[in-house]
Order: sequence, then structure tokens, then C-alpha cells
Amino acid sequence: MNPSELFPYIDHTQLKAYCTWEDITALCQEALAFHTASVCIPPSYVARAHNTFGPSLNICTVIGFPLGYSTTESKLREAESAINDGASELDMVINIGDVKNGDFKRVYEEILAIRKISTEQILKVIIETCYLTEAEKIRLCEIVTKAGADYIKTSTGFGTGGAVMEDILLFKEHIGPSVKIKAAGGIRTLEDLEAFVEAGCSRIGTSSAVKLLCSSAVEE
Repeated sequence: MNPSELFPYIDHTQLKAYCTWEDITALCQEALAFHTASVCIPPSYVARAHNTFGPSLNICTVIGFPLGYSTTESKLREAESAINDGASELDMVINIGDVKNGDFKRVYEEILAIRKISTEQILKVIIETCYLTEAEKIRLCEIVTKAGADYIKTSTGFGTGGAVMEDILLFKEHIGPSVKIKAAGGIRTLEDLEAFVEAGCSRIGTSSAVKLLCSSAVEE
């Protein structure tokens, strides 16, 4: 693929605990300049980014991030606040403890509750594949589909592992036709970007894409 063709797949991301407004500003300016799908930024910066850059910037933020074990009520408040602040996309982390306890009903109900208050926003569900068995991943594909989320997402980037091709292929086999795939975590080469897109990912979450794609364009 031509490197410029990859920008529309990118959620240009900065979620480090110590990121500054200067970092976020640079990220947003790059996103606008290169027409990435979105910027993915901490909830605390959403309102400021929205007020600074306006509706031309598509803002994604995270809910229950990165561990997922905050209460459903807390996640709902986070989601409501993010929407009111101007976020157009929400990347929520499931409660992995519920999965390990076999309480898939609670997982489903939590996703559904957030879906109900985000009908005008894109909802991506992070299942953090590095902690899951294959059977758990398959069950979560079914739950994410049933709850009406727009995307299933591999990873937060803060776990013990990130996106791997085996999980993308597994998702493709078990998600419903209305659910798309976002790969995130550890994607730091142009070859990785191209491979995940070619495998069927509609979004790639990474902080490295602009640097990689611009460097590749210069080399060509």
C-alpha cells in the first residue's frame, strides 16, 4: 500500500500518563494535517482539544482505561462526560475480572449500558487479548456483537502484550457482520500497519504512524 493510503485507518494516539497539552496539541495538528481517522487522547484533554480545534477534529477517548475494573456506574459517568466534552468515539475497556469469573452477563450488560448512551458516537470495546484464552476471546466476539458495539479492539497498549495477527483472524471468524476490528498495542513498523489493514482491520491505534508513514514517504 502507498503510505498515504494508511492515514485514514489511524487513530493517532497519545495516552501516556505524563502527556502534556503541548503533546496533545502536536498530536491534533498532525491528525488534521494528515487526515487520520481520529486522535485518541485522555478524557481530561477532550474538552480543551474540542474547543481548540473545533468539529473538524474527530476526537476519540478512553473509558475505564487501562485496567477496566472500575464500576459500570463510573464508566457511564466517564462516557457521559466525554460525550458532553466533544468526543465522537469511545474506546471502553471491559472488566477482565468479570470474564475470568465467567460472568459474561455482566460484561454484556456493561457494554450495552454504554452503547445506550452513545448512540451517536462510535463505540469500540477493548477486550485486552493478552489476558484471555481463545474460548474467552470467542465468547467476547459474540458479546460485543450482541451488545451492538461498532468495533472490537485487541488491546490497551498497557497490558503484557498487544495486537497479534492470530487474534485478528480469530475476530474475523467470530464477530458479526456489523462489527469492525481495531488493532492496537505494539504496532511500530510500517510492515505491521500494512499487515493489519490487509488482514481486515478498519482502525489501527498507534502513536507511531505519522512518523513511520512520513519517513516512508521521504524514502520513496
